[in-house]
Amino acid sequence: MKNLKGPGIFLAQFMGDQPPFDNLKTICKWVASLGYVGVQIPAWDSRCIDLKQAAESKDYCDEFKGTVESCGLQVTELSTHLQGQLVAVHPAFGDMFDGFAPKAVRGNNKERTAWAVDQMKYAAKASKNLGLNACATFSGALMWHTVYPWPQRPAGLVDDGFKELAKRWLPILNSFDKAGVDLCYEIHPGEDLHDGITFEMFWEATGKHTRCNLLYDPSHFVLQQLDYLQYIDFYHTFIKMFHVKDAEFNPTGKSGVYGGYQSWINRPGRFRSLGDGQVDFKTIFSKLAQYDYDGWAVLEWECAMKHPEQGAAEGSKFIKDHMIRVTEKAFDDFAATGKDTKFNKKVLGI
Repeated sequence: MKNLKGPGIFLAQFMGDQPPFDNLKTICKWVASLGYVGVQIPAWDSRCIDLKQAAESKDYCDEFKGTVESCGLQVTELSTHLQGQLVAVHPAFGDMFDGFAPKAVRGNNKERTAWAVDQMKYAAKASKNLGLNACATFSGALMWHTVYPWPQRPAGLVDDGFKELAKRWLPILNSFDKAGVDLCYEIHPGEDLHDGITFEMFWEATGKHTRCNLLYDPSHFVLQQLDYLQYIDFYHTFIKMFHVKDAEFNPTGKSGVYGGYQSWINRPGRFRSLGDGQVDFKTIFSKLAQYDYDGWAVLEWECAMKHPEQGAAEGSKFIKDHMIRVTEKAFDDFAATGKDTKFNKKVLGI
């Protein structure tokens, strides 16, 4: 059995324009003061990292790691959620997603996709240069507008959609394979990969690519009413990353899974700070220990109520309290009689 690493923290939701949140070193000092030992880096945020330079320069990466390590931390993984999202964008959502891209490619779906693919390939090289073994991303979506269809989806639409999605991602997955890094898709509503079935369809469409793996975040499954514990039983061999994020689902006679277009604070399903929601983290950490997960446990804060600084401060202790130091002994070792083949045969009656 293996021990997972942590606590880590995803910096994306904490970066800002005011100190200590406005540059890598000061925010690293802040999270270290809260008891974190790892940071997950948003690869689109220039206040944290220059992704292109990280892909092209080992010296830059060594300096980058030195900055993080000088604060008593490690880099856990890079996150490419925004770039991955832009690998596949249905034109109906193009204007809303343009803000994730540089001005030069906005309004041009083809050029924006090409930019996103280049970014993902940079992330593969940067991850290798940083000595990382996993990278987080989103799949993007070509079919999300048909998730609950009326009229019914045309015959073959889903197969064609996953073929196109795999076509776009295969060169990226091959780049990650060359770099020796797993690409971990966060399964998330709004993405074509939004549950176990859709992940399997995509994985099959990629030819069961060995670098096609999962970021496990139970909060998204609470909001979908999917069994997030059995999910680990099904997909533990694919889970290479873990976002520790809480959520709750409280349906009413007025609103359920779809939320009624309401703000986060008023939806039946909403994200919460660790310990304030309904996620059974004791069982999650136990299952991950059972299945030898040895990656990072990384806080992702997205609470609809609590201030992020309070959520971060409480989150470090919460993760520490749930981490399991796996045993090297069986509980009944004291009663062991040793190995004796002759005696074993006697017990078996042979």
